[in-house]
Amino acid sequence: MSQPKPRRRITIAILALGGQGGGVLADWILHAGEHFGYRTQGTSVPGVAQRTGTTVYYIEMIPLAEQGDQPILALMPVPGDVDVVIASELMEAGRAMVRGFVTQDRTTLIASTHRVYSISEKSAMGDGTADPVRILEAAARRSKQFISFDMDAVAARCGSVISSVMFGALAGSGVLPFGREAFTGAIEHSGIAVAANLRGFDAGWQSARPGAAEAPVATVAVPQPTTEAGRRLVERIRTELPAQAHAFATEGVRRLVDYQDGAYAGLYLDRLARVRAADDGALNWEMTRETARYLALWMSYEDTIRVADLKTRASRVERVRGEVQAKPDQVLGITEFMHPRFQEVCETLPSRRLGKALLNSAFATKLLAPLFANGRHVQTTRLHWFLMLKLIAGLRPWRGATLRFHEEQERIEAWLALVVATAATDPEAAREIVQCQRMIKGYGDTFERGLRNYAAVVSGFTAHSGPGGGALIRRLREAALADEKGEHLAAALSPRRAAS
Repeated sequence: MSQPKPRRRITIAILALGGQGGGVLADWILHAGEHFGYRTQGTSVPGVAQRTGTTVYYIEMIPLAEQGDQPILALMPVPGDVDVVIASELMEAGRAMVRGFVTQDRTTLIASTHRVYSISEKSAMGDGTADPVRILEAAARRSKQFISFDMDAVAARCGSVISSVMFGALAGSGVLPFGREAFTGAIEHSGIAVAANLRGFDAGWQSARPGAAEAPVATVAVPQPTTEAGRRLVERIRTELPAQAHAFATEGVRRLVDYQDGAYAGLYLDRLARVRAADDGALNWEMTRETARYLALWMSYEDTIRVADLKTRASRVERVRGEVQAKPDQVLGITEFMHPRFQEVCETLPSRRLGKALLNSAFATKLLAPLFANGRHVQTTRLHWFLMLKLIAGLRPWRGATLRFHEEQERIEAWLALVVATAATDPEAAREIVQCQRMIKGYGDTFERGLRNYAAVVSGFTAHSGPGGGALIRRLREAALADEKGEHLAAALSPRRAAS
């Protein structure tokens, strides 16, 4: 079989996160080039922790027959002079474009479309995730050839690792003048999990070939009731709420039954029915639909009981085992960092009066608060810590008697009352008040900060007179979500404060 004529110098940049096998992928490419008669050189520059650290691997190769004198190969990619860019995650493709590695006249961009969120995205007060659509559109526009699919999902499906799928996608792209046997030979020569890596390679090769069928879009299944009580709740949703709210309300019921019990889920539907009665149906019943979402989140607030429950579930241990790819015969140890504050302990005691008395007692605070001043590392897979968390999780039947429960129900009722009252005169503002629940999340300092911001936004709205209430709430809410220190919110409120 005749081989394609080798091209001159080929430049390849690989952007991979730590632990994704970028170094192994680079070694495979180097071996394939050497096997096909190229002089190859590879370098790597490790990055610092965006997520688990990003490394740029750079490869240059030139045919031996065209070398003449000893060639000088570069150590780093040069903007505008990269033939192939391989990105192990979508935002890495975006960073490659920002750095000028991707150009329309020469670059084949191969990128996985899955996301590994950065610290800044995870820690944002609101939705800090970057827009993947913009990256995909820019990649298609700025590259000569753009190959993209969820390589992480493909790797999981075939029991391999993402580096082998990326290698297969590179081979399937046809951009390198090597036959398939050069690629598979590199995997076999490495001797590293050969069977699994060949499966991943083949899946990547098939997905990158012209005309490859796109993977079906994953859909979220609506939970189905398994008990008579659950069926009664779902029937209430169907008869009492508009169809546009059914999906969120059904998931809300499932979440609250799991969080507390069926009666608590019934209270959720009672509250939703009040909002539904005040909703004029505008914008596709947006007020009722979004209340179904945010009310479920607020009613399942995170207390120590909930945290202990989630951390001791068998499903969580199995999920972690899958994430670290632990084998059945391997022992898994999980170490958590926990920092329950004295206030949170008081709020969890199965007596509202006792919790309030301790929290308001200067003597108790001085004596007991230092015990909870510092966080600690807890091995939840060790028996005594596991049993301690199980004991805390077992307080769920008494949650309704706790101080925190009563405080949260009062806050929720005040929020809903404001929504319903505002809907009578300003439906747009009422819909924006519903969205304000986004500010209240997490626990500890994060939760307290969210409450303060929410109170400030509501105060700014109630002090407002005249039209434009919805726009005002939206502007204040986005300012509150812009930074942790509250500087944007203070700046947004300052003219109104000065006027008052």
